[in-house]
This record gives sequence, structure tokens and C-alpha cells, in this order.
Amino acid sequence: MSTFPLTRLRRLRSTGALRSLVRETRLGLDSLVYPLFVGPTTQPNESLPALGRFSVDDLVAEAEELRSLGVPAVILFGIPDEKDEQGSGAWDDDGVVQRALRTLRASVPGLVLVTDVCLCEYTSHGHCGVLEGEEVANDATIEVLARTAVSHVEAGADAVAPSDMMDGRVAAIRGALDDAGFDATPILSYAAKYASAFYGPFREAAESAPAFGDRRGYQMDPANVREALRECELDVAEGADVLMVKPAMPNLDIIRAVRERFDLPVAAYNVSGEYAMVKAAAASGWMDERQAALESLTAIKRAGADVIVTYWAKDVARWL
Repeated sequence: MSTFPLTRLRRLRSTGALRSLVRETRLGLDSLVYPLFVGPTTQPNESLPALGRFSVDDLVAEAEELRSLGVPAVILFGIPDEKDEQGSGAWDDDGVVQRALRTLRASVPGLVLVTDVCLCEYTSHGHCGVLEGEEVANDATIEVLARTAVSHVEAGADAVAPSDMMDGRVAAIRGALDDAGFDATPILSYAAKYASAFYGPFREAAESAPAFGDRRGYQMDPANVREALRECELDVAEGADVLMVKPAMPNLDIIRAVRERFDLPVAAYNVSGEYAMVKAAAASGWMDERQAALESLTAIKRAGADVIVTYWAKDVARWL
């Protein structure tokens, strides 16, 4: 027996106020994290504004604007003056991220400062770890990552986010932070980071493209779901406080699976390629950027993300 006309689902869609009243998923500014690139000089990016680079001095004004808009947190990526085989700029006490942290901590109180912990921006070969021949040496790399994480927290980081996808790096970082007296510092782990074509604009902005080969030997195969859950399970056991899935939009099913399996907060990275696609389409008049961005972010939230790293955070602060 048909329920029509007793059931008319359009009744609650008839006005904006009604739609808002019964909305199931709400996108809020308080769950967004904005990526910031800091390097030797300021270099704007006209086509992809959020992927521009700031000097340490110019970064302060950008961070102050973000805080005034209500953006609660940033994640810092550093581009050093010089790169070497070991990526030594990553843990240098006078490194670009360390200087940025000290400056922002003093100048923009209240802004949550998260740091990306990886070597790809700092190595001359562009890979995410220390090399043995042309292979990334897992165990040698995690020692360096732990040292880097400690240097970030000493400089003022509120949380560290290892993105390298080395086995055992969360445990190594947790141990190093605890030994240094930073047992209260959380680790936001890139737990399920896939080898993806959607990282292209980031690699250009961060000057981190590998000089040879690719990262499929340590980043995940996009075809795998169960492996992502195993990665998350291991990171939880090693002391991760937040689990991140990257990239977000092609992996909404992974976000949902992680949300259903684990009780930890779940983060998702709405990556540079996703941002660039919408920007390019909007520039060509093919779609409305604001509507597409908000729809994308709402979908990520709906899939189960508690935290979203996105290049639209600054725009969302104005739109909402």
C-alpha cells in the first residue's frame, strides 16, 4: 500500500529555515585546520591562493588574519633554505618551521599549531626518509622523525602529525616525546595515506616531488581498505591520538570505515588536487566554487571526519 500522499518528504525542504532545522550534518569552522607553507621568502600563488608560501615574518600577519576570522588551527609545512641527503633541516633548532613556531607562539596566542613531520620537503632527493641506495630505510628514518617531532614541540607545536608512512614511526615519536617531557603532546597520525595523483599542487608548492621513482613503496595502494584499517590499528596501539585519512574525497568509504572501527577522533585531508580541480572548474565557469567546496567538505564530515584539513578553511570562515 502506498504511503502517498500522507508521506511527502518535500515538506521539510520547502524553505531554507526548514532545511537548516532538520539538517543531519553540520559543517563548522571549529573542526577545520588550514595548511600554511613557510619558507625563506614569500611567494604568492595566484591560481591557488591557499598554496602560497610565506616568510616567517609575513606568516604572522596571515596567522593573525586566520585567528581573527575564527580559524582555530593551522598545520605548518616548511621549505628550507637548503636541502641535503639526510633532510637535516627538518630537526634543526633554527629550521624554518622551528622559527615559525616560536614566532607564532609569541605573536598569535590561542591559534593551535600543528606541524607536519616528514622529510620530503627537506631532502635533496624528495623522498620521505633516509635512503639506502634508492630505497627509503624505514628504521633509520623513524629515528630522524622522532628527533624532528621533539624539535617541533620544543619550539612551540601543540601537536605533531607524522605523514611519512614509515612502519613504527608513531611509537618512536611517542617514546621520544615522552622521554623529553612532552607526554601531553598529541600525535595526529596520517594513518591511512594513499599514494595519490591528487598531491600534485602540494608537491609543487612544497618543492617535495621525488627526484626519482615514486612513493608507492611506503604510501598505500589506493585499492586497499583492509590494509588501511590495519594501519590505523597499529597506530592506535603505538599511541596515536588522532587518525587521519588522506586524500579525503576519493576515500570517503575509508573515512567511514575508520569512524566505525575506532573510537579515536578521525581527521581527513582535503588535499591540494581536490582544491585545484574545483578552482580550475570555477575559473572556467563550470561550477560555483563556494557551493562545490561546501558540498565537498560536508560530504567529508558526513562520512565521519571530526577534523578536516582543508585549503578552503579561510574561505569557509567568510562564507559561514
